[in-house]
Amino acid sequence: MRKAIFLSLVFLMPSIALAQVPTSGNVFFGYSYFNTNLSPIDRANANGWEATLEGKFLPWVGIIADFDAHYGSQNFPLAPLGTFNADFAEHNYLFGPRVSVGVGKFRPFAEAMLGAGHVSGRAIGSDTSVATGIGGGIDYRVLRLVGWRFQGNYIHTHLLGLAQSNLRLSTGIVIRF
Repeated sequence: MRKAIFLSLVFLMPSIALAQVPTSGNVFFGYSYFNTNLSPIDRANANGWEATLEGKFLPWVGIIADFDAHYGSQNFPLAPLGTFNADFAEHNYLFGPRVSVGVGKFRPFAEAMLGAGHVSGRAIGSDTSVATGIGGGIDYRVLRLVGWRFQGNYIHTHLLGLAQSNLRLSTGIVIRF
């Protein structure tokens, strides 16, 4: 009897474990525009890239890993002399759920993410903070496994001693698997 129970568990457990592994999803890579306020003086426009990997657990629910890098320059205060301009690079590493539904060739989605943001620059040093993101977008199916994505996110960070309210707009290619 023990042997039968053991053998049934040996053969049943891998099946249960495989049922939890995502069987579909997508990969996205594209251009990204980032509007941030690293300095209290003004806002900066930065350009860069964004990449995501999504694993679907249900046809309409997935888990995403979202990475981006943006490069730009910002005016910073330099008391009592005025201001100075410094180049910076900001990277965000975000993870969370995404809900989507297919409507013909379109797949709108909404997402909420949590992770880390990191900024660095020669004149400003570097800093890392918790980052949160919320947003959504739409995928347009071009071919069976290839699509084009338009998306927007609100990314909140707290870098260099200030809270940032960032807008990220991205577009690029989506490969489904």
